[in-house]
Amino acid sequence: MLDHIGIRVSDYERSKRFFEAALEPLGYKLLFEHAISGAGFGRSGKPDFWIKRGQPSPSLHIAFASDDREAVDAFYKAAISANGRDNGGPGLRPEYHPNYYGAFVHDPDGHNIEAVCHAGREEEIRQL
Repeated sequence: MLDHIGIRVSDYERSKRFFEAALEPLGYKLLFEHAISGAGFGRSGKPDFWIKRGQPSPSLHIAFASDDREAVDAFYKAAISANGRDNGGPGLRPEYHPNYYGAFVHDPDGHNIEAVCHAGREEEIRQL
C-alpha cells in the first residue's frame, strides 16, 4: 500500500496551480503547505501527494485513482486547462484490462500524470 509520494518541481507556484486544478475533479485538495515540506494534496484529510521545490526527475509516472469515468474526463479537461500537455486523452485502454479507463497528461515539468478508473460501466451504475 502506498502511503504518499513526493516529486520535485522546477517552478513551485506554477506546479501548485496545475495540481490544484488537475486533481480537483478527483477529490484532491491542497491540504498542507510548508516552506520546507512543500505542498501536500489529498482526499479525506490526509495528504498523500507532495510537491517540493527542486530539480525534477525525468520519466516519473503517477496514476491517481478515480471512482468513475466522468472524473477521469474532468481531470483531463482541468489538467489541459491548467497548461498540462496531452499524453493520451480519456478512453478505454483494453491492452491493460477491459475496464481500464484512463487519461494521461504531462505536468509543467514533463511528469506523466494519469487518472484511472478500473470500474466497468455496470459497476459504476450499481454504485449510484
